[in-house]
Amino acid sequence: MDTITRREIAVPGAILGVGLGGFVDGIALHQILQWHHMLSSTDTDRIGIRYYSPETVPGLQMNTLWDGLFHTFTWLAVLTGIGLLYSRVTRSRGRVWRSRALWGWVLAGWGMFNLVEGVIDHHLLGIHHVRTGPYQLWWDLGFLLLGALLVLAGWALQRTAGAVDLCRSRT
Repeated sequence: MDTITRREIAVPGAILGVGLGGFVDGIALHQILQWHHMLSSTDTDRIGIRYYSPETVPGLQMNTLWDGLFHTFTWLAVLTGIGLLYSRVTRSRGRVWRSRALWGWVLAGWGMFNLVEGVIDHHLLGIHHVRTGPYQLWWDLGFLLLGALLVLAGWALQRTAGAVDLCRSRT
């Protein structure tokens, strides 16, 4: 194969984006800012999960366990995305890593992660929110807006990319 099209790297790029977007969420919002954990709003959830307050040691232990399971999912998504990408691109991989097509799909995948996770966990299940408190709906809607913007930006970026020539020499 002398070229790879943006369509051929769409699935690997999007899955890689889901994993990387999940890592950004987990590291920034769960660990560094400590705005929420996976089960930190189960006192007001919509499915009846027992409340695990992140303000108590047992509650924080359970939330940390579920954060770890979440990070396991994101890690597996990254590994899957890389594996799929490497199975489709067998040479000149550096050109694909530098391509707008790949990074466009990664951004779109990150946005898809925000949209799916935001709708399911924040709105349908209510097991956590971006930031609890009087403005939590606005934080949750902002998270969805960011997801939509990432999908649009990623889609636009990958649309500007042509096929990646795996044979041409560097100039």
